[in-house]
Formats: sequence, structure tokens, C-alpha cells
Amino acid sequence: MNYLNLAAILLLPSLCFAQKSPIQYVNPYIGSAPAVTESARRHSEGASELRGQISPVIGHPHGMTTWTPQTRSTETKCIAPYYYNDPKINGFRASHWLNGSCVQDYGSMAVMPVSGKLKVLADERAASFTHTQEVVTPAYYSVELLESKIKAELTATQRAGLLRFTFRQKEAAYLVIEPNSDEGEGYVEIFPERKEIVVFNPVHRIYQGAGQPAGFSGFYVLTFEKPFKSYGTWKSNGVQQSEKQAKGDGRRENVGAYVEFESEENLVINVRVGSSFTDLEGARRNLNAELSTLNFDQIKQKAEQAWNLELGKVKVKGTEQDKTVFYTALYHAKHTPRLFSDVDGRYPGFADDTQIYTANGFDYYCDFSLWDTFRAAMPLHALLEPKRTGHMMQSLTKKAEQGGWMPIFPCWNQYTAAMIGDHVASVVADAYAKGIRNFDVQSAYQYLRKNAFEANKDPKSYESGKGRRGMESYLKYNYIPLEDSVWQAFHKREQTSRTLEYSYDDFCLSTLAKALGHTEDQKTLALRAANFRNVIDPQTGWARGRYADGRWSPNFNPFALRASFITEGSPAQYTWFVPHDVGGLMKIMGGRAPFIAKLDSMFEKGYYWHGNEPGHHTAYLYSYGGAPWKTQRWVRQLIKEEYTADPGGLSGNEDGGQMSSWLVFSMMGFYPVCPGKPVYILGSPSFNELSVTMPNGKSFKIIAADNSPANAYIQSASLNGKPFSKPYLTHEQLTKGGTLVLKMGPKPNETWGDNAPELSSDF
Repeated sequence: MNYLNLAAILLLPSLCFAQKSPIQYVNPYIGSAPAVTESARRHSEGASELRGQISPVIGHPHGMTTWTPQTRSTETKCIAPYYYNDPKINGFRASHWLNGSCVQDYGSMAVMPVSGKLKVLADERAASFTHTQEVVTPAYYSVELLESKIKAELTATQRAGLLRFTFRQKEAAYLVIEPNSDEGEGYVEIFPERKEIVVFNPVHRIYQGAGQPAGFSGFYVLTFEKPFKSYGTWKSNGVQQSEKQAKGDGRRENVGAYVEFESEENLVINVRVGSSFTDLEGARRNLNAELSTLNFDQIKQKAEQAWNLELGKVKVKGTEQDKTVFYTALYHAKHTPRLFSDVDGRYPGFADDTQIYTANGFDYYCDFSLWDTFRAAMPLHALLEPKRTGHMMQSLTKKAEQGGWMPIFPCWNQYTAAMIGDHVASVVADAYAKGIRNFDVQSAYQYLRKNAFEANKDPKSYESGKGRRGMESYLKYNYIPLEDSVWQAFHKREQTSRTLEYSYDDFCLSTLAKALGHTEDQKTLALRAANFRNVIDPQTGWARGRYADGRWSPNFNPFALRASFITEGSPAQYTWFVPHDVGGLMKIMGGRAPFIAKLDSMFEKGYYWHGNEPGHHTAYLYSYGGAPWKTQRWVRQLIKEEYTADPGGLSGNEDGGQMSSWLVFSMMGFYPVCPGKPVYILGSPSFNELSVTMPNGKSFKIIAADNSPANAYIQSASLNGKPFSKPYLTHEQLTKGGTLVLKMGPKPNETWGDNAPELSSDF
């Protein structure tokens, strides 16, 4: 591999040495190959769950359009643009892939250099490559295409890309441009007189409304410095020389354009590409505003600066491998939500709203994989980037205003009902609890309240994904019984998991209602936050399916890998999803000792699955039961076993940055078990020392004295010079700045941090 984070530190005489910047530690390959962990093999169902589903992302943090080498030319669900083990590249893609997911890319477009004979179809134009001749960083990508002897290079801004192709041999030199429309609806038009090509690729929905138009397209304007020697278009494999325009008719046929340049040895072709979701003029404005007259190296440098600024908010001291894993995880966490508005603020209306809006005073974002990211990714943004998080909250609010319901899992600028729960309540409540105020919280609350108090009885809009699933049953029974199949959803049934998640979401909304003075709402929601009790069987202490008459599901096995009333996991794994009232869960189980024993069974007997999100907080629950030393033990082990610096170094789908956000928090030494409460549970930091720069300019430092792989246990602690015995930190303590010193050792101190009953309060 030839990526920059493998470059050796240059040692110089005396005290001088070259310090690597954060971007140099990032290995974008991580997660692009099948997982190599044992837990992934044991618990995954289907090939996609064995993959991190990562493609190298070249561009800017949260960029509208990012660039990646393309080894798969489709936008089919669960197929990433790039897989590490694929032997050939067939294009360089302007991508909107929800990185690490099992969804679909959308509105994408690819450019591929071809020499000698013109080849337009992806399989025919594909070129072999080796990873030893590949350079990949967050700001730059290059590769040698072996048969054609072409060097391809990519760099990008937030909304535009710059591609550079060097044709080393004096042969016919072509560029092939293809909108990746699986439906065959792409459009290309060539303007030879101004050395320009325009492209658009209409976006289609998946999940609720699958296959329907999403109401917008990916628009592109490509400009060239050199004139075209020849040009043409194609449909399927029918090439039309000198034809300037081609449009697919929806019959799943490939459509594209090609241009030829005068050949010469070491011919260099630069392609500037502007993108937009609004229209072609938006793409042109974005191109002119962000690329202007800057050359390739200047654009690359600006991208490097953007990533170093983003990643450099956390500075760490530790091993080189730990830095690689950590900074790569932080990089993965900062791809989505995606910037959706143009440089002038314009963006397409949400869902059925066809109006073009202008975002005034904020950037409009999309692609919120909230079932995954409410757990740690969104709290990470709230901690490190509260201003941007406010823009994200305002974006969610505008979606609700334009669509009529607060979206629960908004992707592709549409409602989806892709997953369960209503975790938009969590992220908004969490942002507000952490002092974020730069959004219209009153408007947001009204739509969050509508989700929580109303069942959508309009069949058409409910089918389209508006409103909580199974809400009539939830309001009637205070749980969703097994008789309700929840048929209008991508994830059908899963009644017990839904009940647990709605119970948590109602808690989150109750805290927001309390903060905003909605007393009656707060009382009602606080009562509903206890609904988890209706699906935890007191006889077994495990989450279980329940009928409308109160009977429990028969033939119950809490450790079955899958159950119809559980989402993507076992009843035992989902039992722990009561982050807002762990004390209440503990009482159902019979107290601390049975609670700890059940947790032990999860980890010691291999029932815990880290490769999917519902259990990510589970190891931190020991602290609620008075055994934070066990949290320290298992968190360290999970970091070691579930993450590596190899291409197969993620034990499951990245899912919008959640897998990596867990790692970022855990390596720093604290984790947000219950977003909505401004508190973080302490774990066991991976680094000897780290410093988090807060947006207010203050820094919070954690020093782990005598830290090592063997010394994973906290012996004692001090906060700002005073003895500290709490197994948690508050958000206020972090943002005020200070120093937490942890004395680490090889054996657990079973009395440190063993008494924190307030963890089950609402803080």
C-alpha cells in the first residue's frame, strides 16, 4: 500500500523532527474489504453485514459531492462504488454514497480515461490496477491504470472536483462520461464550442416509495482546457459519432458521452466538475465559486487544510497504529450528513415540495442515517462542531415544515421509514441539552410532538414514510403487540424493538418539553418513557415479544441470532436498549448482581455483537451497576478485537459514521450512552494523553498515567487537581475545559466509581 500515513517520521539531529499532521494518519482503505473479526462472522446475516461498506472518500468534510475510484458501476442497493479486493477500475465517480451503508448511491456520475480503441461500457473500459501504485488520502487520490498506461488523479472542494489524467503513451486519448442511472434515465450534452459537457442523473427513492422519482437530480457541469478532436454519445453499446446529446428513456440502458483529444506523449487532461442538486446553473455557479482559477495542487492543499482543521480538534499521544485507527475513524465520522445547498444557499424542497428554497443563515444538510448515528456520530458532531450541528437541526426542521411531518430517517431528500424508532427526537433534544441554540427549536418541537402524539391516518402519506410506524398500537397498548405486523415499513414487525426505541425517544422529547416549558407534554412523555417495562419479561429479565392480551411469545430463546420481534439481532442484545432508565431495567432484573451477571453473559459467552449499532452502549452499562472496571476491561478488548488498521478493519457496516464514532469516543475514554442527557460514561482511554479543543477555544485534556495495553484499569483520578471518583463526565465539564488525570494499572480497582445512582436521573 502507498498511502501517506505509512510515511516514516523524518528524524533530524538535535531536538528537531518532522511532525505528521492528522491527515497523514488516515487510511481510507479501512472498511473497504470484508471484516476479519470473529464477531462479524458469528453474528452477521448476509454478505453485506460482513463489510464495512467503505469507499475511499476524497473531498471535504461533509462535502456535497465526494470522489472515489469506481470498481462497481451501479447504484444498486448495498453495493458500494469501490471494493478493495476488486481487480479493476472502470471510472472515477462523483458520489453521494452514504458511506458504510447498505443503501444506494444516487445522482452519481463517472469519468474514465481510455486510450487506443474507444470503449464505453464499464466492463469493457475497466483497467487493471494494483494497490502498490495507488495513493489515497482524504484530499488526494492517484492510481496507475496498467493496460492503458494512464495516471489518474483526483482532488476536490465541497461541491466540485478536479480530475487530472496523464496519458503516458501517444495513442488516441478519450474521456468517457457516464451518469450512473440504473433506470436508464441519464442525460448528457456536449458543447464543443465552449469545451463543456453537462450531465444529470435523476434520483429515485428506496424503502417507502421505492422506485419513485425523488424529485431532484445530480447535476454536473464539466469543463476542459483543451479542445475536442472528436466527440459523440452512446446508448447501450451504440456509439453515435458527432452526436451532441443523449437521454435515456427509462429502459435501463446505459447512456453517456465521450470526447477525444489530440494525442501526444504525456498528454495531461484537466477536468473541472461542478455539482449541484438544484440545477445545472447551480452546478456551474458552484464550479466557478470553488475552483475558479486555482490549479490542482492549490485545490489539493485547500482540501488538506480542511481535513487537518477538522481532525486536528483532537490531538493524541500514543502509538502510530493507534493514531492511524483513531484519525481514520474520525475521518469516517465526518462524511455525512451531507451538505445539500449550493454556494448561493439554494436547495430543492424536501419530499413532495417541488419549490427551490434558499437557506438563509445556515447550510442545508441531508442524508441523516439517524437509526445508526443518533448513538454516537451525532453527539460527536454536537461536541466538536456545535455550530454545524445547529445547521443540521435547522435542516431537519425545514424538512418537517416542507413535508408536514418531522422525518425520522431522511435520506435522498425524502422520507424513508427505513429503520425503526423516531430518533430525530433524540438528536434534537441532545443538541438542545448541550446548549445548541442556532435553530428554530419551537418549530422543531411542534413537529416532533406531532410524531409522538399523532398516528398518521392518511394512507397515502403514511405509505410514503410520514409518521411513526405502528403508532396506533403504541398509543393504545403502550407497546406494540405481535398482532401488529407494521406492514408499511421496510423493517416489518420488530414490535419489541420498536417499543424499546419509542420509549427512549419519548424520554428525549420529555426533556425537550421540560426545557421549553411544555409541562403537560413533559408529564405524558415521561410516563411513556417507562413503556420499556411492557416488553421486558420479569420472569426471564429479557426483552420478549408480547401479544395484545398480555401473553408473552412462546418458544422463547433470548440468544437466538434473530427473532421476528427484534431488529437485526437477538432479544438478549436488544434488552439493554433502555439507556434513559438503566436503573429501572436493573430493578426488573432483580438488582445489581443479576444485572451484572446478565451483562457478563453477553461478553463472556460471545452473545455481544459489535458489528451492529443497537448494542454499542452495552459495555458502558457496567458503570450503572457499580462495576466501571468491567466497562474498562471490555471497552479495551472491543477496541482491540473489533478494529484494525487493515482494509478489513471494521466488524460491520460503517452506517453513516456510527461504527467509527463509537471508536473515536471510546479511544478518547468516554461515551454518550444516552444522547439527550448531557453526560458521558468514562471508559479506558487508548492514549497516554489527548486534548480536545472546544469551539469556545478552551481545551479538555485527559492524561492516562502509566497507560499501556496491560494497564487498562483506572486506579484513581483527579479533575482539575481535585480527587475525582465519578465514572462519568458532564458536557459542561468538557466545554469549560480542564484536565482529567487517570492513574492506570494492570488490575482493577473495584471500588473506584462504584457509586453513581444519579446516572439514571435525567440530569
